[in-house]
Amino acid sequence: MASDNKRHSIIRDKLTNIPTNPGIYKFLDNKGKILYIGKAINLRNRVRQYFSKSGTISSRIQAMIKKAHDVEYIVTDSEVEALILEATLIKRFKPYYNIDLKDDKSYPYIGVTDEPYPRVIVTRKLLKDGTKYFGPYTDVKNMRAALKMVRDIFKIRSCNYLITQETILKRKIKICLDYHIKKCDGPCEGLISQEKYNEMVNEVIQVLKGKLSSLINELQKKMNQASGQLNYEEAAELRDKIRNLNVYKERQKVIDIEAADRDVFAIAMGNNDACGVVFNIREGKIINTNHVYINSVKDTKEIEVLEQFLERYYLSNYDVPSEIYLPFNIPNSELIRNWLLIKSGVKPEIIIPKVGEKAKLLQMCRTNAVVLLDELKMRKHREYTPKSLISLQKDLRLSNLPRRIECFDISNIQGTDSVASMVVFINGRPKKSEYRRYKIQTVHGPDDYASIKEVIQRRYMEKEAESQDKPDLIVIDGGKGQLSAAINVINNLECSAQEHKGRKISNNHKETIIALAKKLDEVFIPERSEPICIPKDSPGLRLLQRIRDEAHRFAIEYHRKLRTKRTIKTELENIPGIGKKRALKILNIFGSVENVKNANEEQAKKALGESLAIKIKKYFKK
Repeated sequence: MASDNKRHSIIRDKLTNIPTNPGIYKFLDNKGKILYIGKAINLRNRVRQYFSKSGTISSRIQAMIKKAHDVEYIVTDSEVEALILEATLIKRFKPYYNIDLKDDKSYPYIGVTDEPYPRVIVTRKLLKDGTKYFGPYTDVKNMRAALKMVRDIFKIRSCNYLITQETILKRKIKICLDYHIKKCDGPCEGLISQEKYNEMVNEVIQVLKGKLSSLINELQKKMNQASGQLNYEEAAELRDKIRNLNVYKERQKVIDIEAADRDVFAIAMGNNDACGVVFNIREGKIINTNHVYINSVKDTKEIEVLEQFLERYYLSNYDVPSEIYLPFNIPNSELIRNWLLIKSGVKPEIIIPKVGEKAKLLQMCRTNAVVLLDELKMRKHREYTPKSLISLQKDLRLSNLPRRIECFDISNIQGTDSVASMVVFINGRPKKSEYRRYKIQTVHGPDDYASIKEVIQRRYMEKEAESQDKPDLIVIDGGKGQLSAAINVINNLECSAQEHKGRKISNNHKETIIALAKKLDEVFIPERSEPICIPKDSPGLRLLQRIRDEAHRFAIEYHRKLRTKRTIKTELENIPGIGKKRALKILNIFGSVENVKNANEEQAKKALGESLAIKIKKYFKK
């Protein structure tokens, strides 16, 4: 209660001091983690609304306010700056209580580089290096088709060299096969002028923007001009280019006889998921479609989801059309238009079509959003089950599919530096973020049974086990003795219903614990003296072997690390006059004990001083 009062006091103090300027605000939890980011025309009024009793706040935001311990803000010069900053920070920090859009970086772009002789590349990273980006392409097939068409029609270089006038004059780069098969005009040896090459690159940019009709008209004029000047070779080349562009143009679906440039946005909402779709229409044809899945939309209004989708889309997309179609009005439409004007030089008109062909186009976009959202729901409900898990369930006669398997291994050399590992496999795949390693604390000497007891006890009684899922199968690397040791620990765990609530292992350990011996890959199960027979070619046995080997690798890796650390420490500290600090200094100078041992007397004296160098040399000579 006292902590809540303190929290409210901090926020109340901040509310009185928040300015009335435009800007963004951040709610933070008690550890300083960002819970929510928003923008405001008037920061003070907007933040106060969250604590106003008369205001209507969704349950999602109410839950956020309960966790908020502090509020921070950044003042901006304008509302447009606040919009850009909000969208950028949400994309960067992904606060839990903001709606979560799938990061555009997972989708590829086509980029035209900013070089004397530009390249056309595919990239997933947006760098501020002057490159012009087109996309993102959520349908990679469309992107590859566009890229293939560009490379078939235009002789753009495919090499990664930086070609400048200097490299051409010094003949640093030679023409490659592309030149000989007429796929490149040889800019590396100056066989095409920079002006002519960049003229071709501008044509490529027009294609990627979907400006095919205007480009074809331009090329038609050039062809007629070349023909009139009796330059028939150039005219024939332009004729072939026009023919290929017309073929590509005919493949595109005409959906708008006005031949306008438009982006059409639609949203489909589910329980906690949504899908946003945008059609990029250029010169009346759909040149690209994009979709984004949006998570954590429960108790969020569709109008808010649409606005966030629109902002995030244009944050990483530089091709802004003259018109934007939306299913309904959004509060910050004028603000977004001003931002896009600053960003691209185009202030698009935002249209909400109600009837006619434009409304049908919007409905087609929404239908696509609904279909994609249904696909997402089906994927979430359809759990993939590997054959190896089905086989393992059958081999071990388990009542449940062993989706989560935890495997333990012990590693030591003659009882020294004893460690244990636990690896986790989910749906037959390693989940490395949940691996654990243990330094054996209570066992002295090479006692694998006692070590297994300690690790099982620590694992399933430790606090972190409360936040982990229950294992469907526990695998012990060893034989019947190790299995018995593990079962004894589980039998000794308290059995009251209240204490079972936090435990993460099944009551029926006869089914959920096995041991896999290394030598013959024998599988031991509880209450049976002989190993069970599993065919050697069983996918289930192969999965067990893989899990066991991974646990062994992880344990050995930790054991070696501890042993190396201990060896380095004792080796130098055994020398008279060298303590822990001095040993570390020596290692910093030489890098390793081996280098200290192999250093000649002159090197050692120069680095350590004569008396210490003599001591070290005497020690290693013994």
